[in-house]
Amino acid sequence: MTAQRRDDISVNSDMGEALGLHTFGNDPALMPVIDVANVACGFHSGDPEAMDTTVALAKQHGVSVGAHPGLPDLVGFGRREMKLTPSEVESLIRYQVGALSGFLTKHDVPLSHIKPHGSLYGMLARDEELMLGAVKVARDYGVPVFGLAGTAHQRVAEREGVEFVGELYVDLNYNSEGGLIILRQPHETDPAAAAERTRRALETGTILSVDGTELAIDFGSICVHSDTANSVEVATAVRAVVDGR
Repeated sequence: MTAQRRDDISVNSDMGEALGLHTFGNDPALMPVIDVANVACGFHSGDPEAMDTTVALAKQHGVSVGAHPGLPDLVGFGRREMKLTPSEVESLIRYQVGALSGFLTKHDVPLSHIKPHGSLYGMLARDEELMLGAVKVARDYGVPVFGLAGTAHQRVAEREGVEFVGELYVDLNYNSEGGLIILRQPHETDPAAAAERTRRALETGTILSVDGTELAIDFGSICVHSDTANSVEVATAVRAVVDGR
């Protein structure tokens, strides 16, 4: 695995995760630090006002906007798996991307990409038939899919002629097979550890799993979740490494 070129790497964050008066992220403080916002579309979190506000804020800071569709489970924040058919996956993603597109049109912002959220992300990484639903929507909109390299995310996207962008996560642990360990509740990440994972991945093309296994990692974007208490500090540490400071 060759080292990544810094000028090819973006920093992305999941945003717009709010409902009414309740918000779960640090979006305003993160916007100046990141390159790409993955905006919740109403199924796992987010509502029309949150989408409108988030798209406007992203435009103000020159941040690209992608759709972040999740499972229809507000109570579980999209982190509980569901039994779905490929057709159902396609429909729920298409519905959510359509909702976000209305606000993108309002603010004259193009759709940047599609990135599934939470347990949907994990389900699609394991199941090529389910992943095809997401890829069909991305192909119709002419945008890339963000996901985990070496999984069904990448295999199906590339097979169907859709651009794929691999992600590196700095605030989630990886198991020894290279899968993400998804927790029901967010936890704080040591900014220094996030910076070190970023540095190692850029310089060696590898990271360490939770049990110390060395994993090859291919990525074009680094994700920092917005709903952890110290996400701004984590993103700033990652940004400094990516920018070579």
